Amino acid sequence: MNAEDGLPLPQRYWAIAALLLAIIMAVLDGAIANVALPTIARDVHADPASSIWVVNAYQLAIVVSLLPFASLGEILGYRKVFRVGLVVFTLASGACAMLHTLAQLTAARVAQGFGAAAIMSLMAALIRHTYPQKMLGRAIGFNALTVSVAAAIGPTVASAILAAADWPWLFAVNLPIGVIALLCSLKLPPSETSGRRFDWISAVLNAVTFGFLIIGVDAIAHVGAVGAVCFVVAGIAAVILVRREMARPAPLVPLDLLKIRPIAFAVAASGAVFAAQMLAFVTLPFYFQTAFHRDQVETGFLMTPWPVAVGLVAPISGRLADRVPAAILCGGGGAIFAVGVALLALLPVHASSLEIGAAMAVCGLGFGFYQAPNNREMIANAPRARSGAAGGLQATARLVGQTLGAALVALVFRLTEHTGFRTALGTAAAFAVVAAGVSMFRPRREAPTPGAALKPSGEG
Repeated sequence: MNAEDGLPLPQRYWAIAALLLAIIMAVLDGAIANVALPTIARDVHADPASSIWVVNAYQLAIVVSLLPFASLGEILGYRKVFRVGLVVFTLASGACAMLHTLAQLTAARVAQGFGAAAIMSLMAALIRHTYPQKMLGRAIGFNALTVSVAAAIGPTVASAILAAADWPWLFAVNLPIGVIALLCSLKLPPSETSGRRFDWISAVLNAVTFGFLIIGVDAIAHVGAVGAVCFVVAGIAAVILVRREMARPAPLVPLDLLKIRPIAFAVAASGAVFAAQMLAFVTLPFYFQTAFHRDQVETGFLMTPWPVAVGLVAPISGRLADRVPAAILCGGGGAIFAVGVALLALLPVHASSLEIGAAMAVCGLGFGFYQAPNNREMIANAPRARSGAAGGLQATARLVGQTLGAALVALVFRLTEHTGFRTALGTAAAFAVVAAGVSMFRPRREAPTPGAALKPSGEG
């Protein structure tokens, strides 16, 4: 069977089940710990500021290891590295449920983050090998739907578990799901292996670059001097890393893919749109409770129309992405997204829940139309042998954009005390406009360049 035809049925269904279960666990664990932080802090005898590392350690581990795991996937095979990541994530989840000091829990969360990074970085590559090429857009749209639903129900799932059990069960529930996903992953498709050696020096430089960048962005709003030092360290590491990677045919940091103009445009647009999303998502709960005087329950309901709209639109957008140019879908989606955020910023304080919900739905509509076509551009334009690197690049652009957006909220709140909510939403709208503009001028899809000669996979 032609490699671009994907897996035959019913093997494809088992592979899809493995991918979806894995990404649901990875996304949920990025959200559910937030809900339990006060309880966790009390039980492990930590102050609230220190307990934040239960969340930050997970996110930081993911960001610094996405590209190295994508490179490992190309070297050893996507299926093998994905399954190792799944095992690490599941075992680390069990450790999180059993450990009861902050240091131990944080270390387990780091391990869990590494497992999640292996899952996330190879998701797009495995989707590309699992589905027929003609179904790639709808597959990416369905994956976006799954991620959106998982993110939306994260706080609800956490609240339901905490209502019936102690916080360790937030992590223990991953054990049976992880085992099922691991069994399903036996049906994942094998892939080629590159035969090159893993570049440990570049992996360390990558970790220093992204690690200090993320820490610096977080610190700049609170301790400016620390943030500045982190930026300097990140900048020096980045310069060394780029100079090292430029001459390599398949670098760990996929600079070769950024030379493909549709991918470069898609990466820039992805960073902008996810910065806009996080700017809005972090701001809105404060906005609803402070400006509109809604309680926590009402705020939860008001946040719901956005992910619901994404879930409804993403599969449609994915199907359209297989036929309609990304410039049209992403340009239109970005513009609608910007309008929705602007409507939220301009709402009067006496606005009804229906008016707020409608504006939130407009945001979700635009964001949903944007996501799948833009992701498809990154994956479909990469050489098949570099699918792992393209997936790692996609996930890195998303997480860096989201981290930038969250840090900008803190900075805006600090600088604009009385107009912070509306200023932050205005900044989000500006990022959405940039994403739409970049998309409208992106080049038409190019045929991927052939990959280097590859040896058959030893995965079986």
